[in-house]
Amino acid sequence: MTSLPAPFIESTRALLGDEAAPFFRALEAPFAAALRLNPRRDGAEAASLPFTEDAVPWCPAGRYIRPGARPGLSPLHAAGAYYIQEASAMAPAAALDVRPGELALDLCAAPGGKSGQIAAALEGRGALVANEPDPARARLLAATLERLGVPNALVTNAWPQELAARFPETFDAILVDAPCSGEGMFRREPESRLEWREGSPAGCAARQAGILDQAAAMLRPGGRLVYSTCTFNRAENEDTVSAFLDRHPDFAPEDFALPGVGASESGCLRLWPHRVRGDGQFAARLRKAGSSAPAHRPRLPRVDRETQARLAALHEIAPGWAAGLEEARFLLRGDTLCALPGALPDFSGLRALRCGLHLCRLGRGYIEPDHALAMALKAKEAAQAAEFDEAQALRLLSGETAESALRGWTLLTHRGMPLGWGKASGGVMKNHIPKGLRIHINT
Repeated sequence: MTSLPAPFIESTRALLGDEAAPFFRALEAPFAAALRLNPRRDGAEAASLPFTEDAVPWCPAGRYIRPGARPGLSPLHAAGAYYIQEASAMAPAAALDVRPGELALDLCAAPGGKSGQIAAALEGRGALVANEPDPARARLLAATLERLGVPNALVTNAWPQELAARFPETFDAILVDAPCSGEGMFRREPESRLEWREGSPAGCAARQAGILDQAAAMLRPGGRLVYSTCTFNRAENEDTVSAFLDRHPDFAPEDFALPGVGASESGCLRLWPHRVRGDGQFAARLRKAGSSAPAHRPRLPRVDRETQARLAALHEIAPGWAAGLEEARFLLRGDTLCALPGALPDFSGLRALRCGLHLCRLGRGYIEPDHALAMALKAKEAAQAAEFDEAQALRLLSGETAESALRGWTLLTHRGMPLGWGKASGGVMKNHIPKGLRIHINT
């Protein structure tokens, strides 16, 4: 295995003292893979997943994956039954403790695991703004939230300062899972050891300070901010938090505790790989002084007659499409009709990849239901659904058609969970799962 950088060894010995030896042994041991169950999926209970074992103590929906299992190849993964996520990475969103109805921001959100966890905590109420400055990673973030069936998220591709200019004192809760030197990845991704430099922590800390300052401007008085990294050094963790508090006297640390980890000290909590079954993670929870009413929400525009007609046609395909959508308002982006949650603030001027729930594409005299709508539905909310076993589901996910006695748009499901749309006619179910999402597995 690739050797650890000598300066990292030296600084970590100084930090951990007598615990350094078991820590270094842990970095050379196999890592524990994990996943997080998606509460939006009926039937995604851990007991029904043969590749899971013990629960992750600090995340009720988290489960460790049995050694050698490959849950990413199951059609349940494509159906959004779970998100494969390192166990310690589930801690920051747990520390944020988002509640239904809140307006939350995940400022550095790709690839989307923590955003999905925040969305699950919202339970379809309130709204999430999930942001990623890198365009390719932002597309991955949007795809993750789509697969998980999240209906109440805005995915933006913007720099923190752009968001701060648009959303002053707006959010109830903000997660800053900041770009870092990645020392917590040294076990799971040994090649990351080659990328680390002695000056990496200081350089990352300077970048993290700028991101935190923008986040502070977007948090409403009385709101809470969680800052997290997957690195071990103090410069990017406790020292960054201390410097932030010096710059922002209106913030104070807020202690919390996570099961299986323990209680924070001065609002800061660490997960060490020799103490918990997971990789390295740091999380700090901070509270902004004061209190304020929830931010003003845009007035709901009237739905014009043409949109009403489109929604009536959509109702024939998916009569339950509006279930759980809170005060939906509508936006036409190109030829795609989107349902925006009422809690979502005005995002005009920002580059948005996904706006709430994408319902359908509009053509002359027809509508085509969007894949995102399929992934947000339960089988009972579609006018008709067709169930497929594992082998059939894998064939559908690879782009094949299927035989069917049905007619018209049909929700394709596996164990009651959505895979996408099909359209049946003449005894054939044509496959409308987007080509970019198809998988190729020998069955």
